[in-house]
Amino acid sequence: MNLKLLIPLFLLVTLGALSQTKVSGYVYDEFDDPISFVTVIFKGSTEGTITDENGKFYLESDATWDALTVSFIGFETLQIPLEKRVNYNLKFVLKEEVDQLDQVVIVSGKQSKKNNPAIDILRKIWANKRSNGLKQFQQYQYDKYEKVEFDINTIDSALIKSRLFRGMEFVFNEVDTSRVTGKTYLPMFINEAASKVYGDNVIHKEKEVLKGNKNSGFSDNQVIIDFVADLYSDFNVYDNYLKFFDKSFVSPLSRTGINTYNYVLSDSAYVDHKWCFNIIYYPRRKNELTFKGDFWVADTTYAIKEIKMQASKSANINWVKDIYIEQEYEVLNDSLFLVKRDYMMSDFALNKKESSRGVYGKRTTLYDNYQFDVKQDPKFYDTEVYNYDRAIYNRDDAFWEANRLEGLNKDEKGVYKMLDTLKTVKKFKQLYNLGSILASGYVEFNSLPLDYGPIFSTFGFNEVEGLRLRTGGRTYFSRNDLWRLEGFLAYGFKDDKFKYGISGKWLIDKKSRLIISGGNRRDVEQIGASLTTSTDVLGRSLASSAVVGTGANDKLTTINLTSFALEAEPWRNVLFRLGANYRTLESASPTFSLDYNTPDGVASEIKQYETTFSVSCFPRRKMTGFGVERHDANDGYARLFAQISLGDKSVLNSDFDYTKVQFSYVQPWQIGGFGRLTSSIEAGKTFGEVPLGLLSVIPGNQTYFSIYNTFSQLDFYEFVSDTYTSFHLEHNFNGRLFSRVPFLRQFNLREIISIRGVWGDISQENIDLNTTNNPNSILLIAPNNRPYYEYSVGVGNIFKVFRIDFNFRGNYKDPVLNPDARKFGITGSFGFYF
Repeated sequence: MNLKLLIPLFLLVTLGALSQTKVSGYVYDEFDDPISFVTVIFKGSTEGTITDENGKFYLESDATWDALTVSFIGFETLQIPLEKRVNYNLKFVLKEEVDQLDQVVIVSGKQSKKNNPAIDILRKIWANKRSNGLKQFQQYQYDKYEKVEFDINTIDSALIKSRLFRGMEFVFNEVDTSRVTGKTYLPMFINEAASKVYGDNVIHKEKEVLKGNKNSGFSDNQVIIDFVADLYSDFNVYDNYLKFFDKSFVSPLSRTGINTYNYVLSDSAYVDHKWCFNIIYYPRRKNELTFKGDFWVADTTYAIKEIKMQASKSANINWVKDIYIEQEYEVLNDSLFLVKRDYMMSDFALNKKESSRGVYGKRTTLYDNYQFDVKQDPKFYDTEVYNYDRAIYNRDDAFWEANRLEGLNKDEKGVYKMLDTLKTVKKFKQLYNLGSILASGYVEFNSLPLDYGPIFSTFGFNEVEGLRLRTGGRTYFSRNDLWRLEGFLAYGFKDDKFKYGISGKWLIDKKSRLIISGGNRRDVEQIGASLTTSTDVLGRSLASSAVVGTGANDKLTTINLTSFALEAEPWRNVLFRLGANYRTLESASPTFSLDYNTPDGVASEIKQYETTFSVSCFPRRKMTGFGVERHDANDGYARLFAQISLGDKSVLNSDFDYTKVQFSYVQPWQIGGFGRLTSSIEAGKTFGEVPLGLLSVIPGNQTYFSIYNTFSQLDFYEFVSDTYTSFHLEHNFNGRLFSRVPFLRQFNLREIISIRGVWGDISQENIDLNTTNNPNSILLIAPNNRPYYEYSVGVGNIFKVFRIDFNFRGNYKDPVLNPDARKFGITGSFGFYF
């Protein structure tokens, strides 16, 4: 994660239906120790819950009930009368059954895997599990209704009387109580979407057609919707691992579940006229990505009828205190089961303390009106929507009455009216604008179609410019602008020079996403910070402004870059780009030389025109927006890139003819419960003789920041090549190893390992071209004898935001040949990650 996390955190600081029966309390044993995973249900119903690690529970029902049943294997069952409709903070004490003391020992610790009826049922679930019921048909279609809501929770008198809400006290008229946690909450945002989903299992395609969208709270809600959609992705409980918040949780129905969970057969009853077994499950170990809860499974088909999952509070996940999931299935016959209702709620908070205030993020999805084997033209699935349809976002009440598959409750109805009023309050507008600045990095001017920023790049520093100040802005009418202009102006106090950049782009054709772009930049930059030469007229590498590093940050280049490009996306996620670039390069520092030999003597400035043609492919990438700039709606997809660059001396009096080809492939891999692996390979070759400024510099890293696809133990320009192949592997175990070490378990640390290497070569002709008498010239060396490699071990999630890496140089560290080689180094990085 990333800046998306700022959205719920922003809701945290900015800004009911009256149930018939509510009960909360704690369950203890005779020694006053809390009992986890006790079943608490309304007597005579299947509505219930289980206690958490602290023996706490909360239970709510729309119906009126007069008694509770509290039970756990090995303990006497309690029948508790409920004299009132609302009963909070009850305390129950369970006594051990004398004739089942052996079972008590088993239940209080790990459950036996042998002669356990719950595990016998689990094995039958595996043997009888089917693919999703929709896979049974060639084609399918159904109605889908999705409701997303964000609420501030733990509303108390201190919050109501705080300065934050002074002048906005009326919002607390909408406070209600969560049926899952029993906490008070205040709705702050709601979005409804009605869609029609079509699928074809023969051609393996699916399409969702949005029929209507309605929201309150924020006029530009797509960022929030993307955030929720990415985090709350669809899942199948029968899979071995379930992905939430970019983490892989072990499913309670996983084939590896026996080694991860304890299972207890708790009850059996009729559920929707089908005899079902109730199985309780809970984790065997703390700190792992697991759930606790229960499920009902049909006795003949062994298909899941209902399942509840709540993430263990000790799970190694940041910024999320609670995750609660419910799924209800409609079982039609022995081989067909369909999800009828899917509910997920997350409690975003800065810490996991019970009293901490946070934000509920809720998603409810309902499915109905299934139809099968209704064939659509294959072209139907490839037809895309290219224009923003305002009518979809302005449906009348009659539409929503007809398309809501679940009616709004009282607080959901009230939030529309409350937010309409709140948006007229001056203080709320100020808080909203502050959150918008933190999330986007830009300051909006309501009276002008212009944003100032990005504010995070205002200050910089390097040894050439000294202190650097930067100001910039962009045009902005809406998220779907067909054109955009951006620019910046910077000043270095040490070199006493102004720098600037300006760029523009225009979406000419929406269907093919034909875009024309261009710009000019005059700046000081650390080139060679990436193997792929940048044509971004506004961007700058982090190395260009390294305040503190392992050595002098003086190998900087003055660059004057003019770029023009034409790009198109004729097929989804396949992008073609044709560019024309002209750049001049010269050293920005007296201690660094870009000199090269010419027939007329030594030259220190490079003037070069270059034509580039590239193809980029992003399988499974999802984008939102209809303008010249779109936004990623997901992550975790592969990135393939291929480019050919042609330098031409005959254009604009350039200095060199050459051809450069490059290829790169970046792929993230989710390795089940063992974490996430990110792999990248890159290769390139330059044909022709070129100076240092146009060669492929192996990207060293003299900063103290951990930067992916750079080499932490290499100095800038330590290796230079015209032919190279590199790789980088980085695996984050997400705390799987540390969770098994008792004294480390409580810190929720995450272990990271990485190995990276590169082989390169440089021709004698390029060495001779760049060998001059200037004492500040770089000695051109390539790792051609053997590949250079380095590796690192790291610890992440330190104080939830910090990562530290210990980097080791693998070779090329002979004290005679490489006296300045850095054999060991420490780098770090900050970030918000789940």
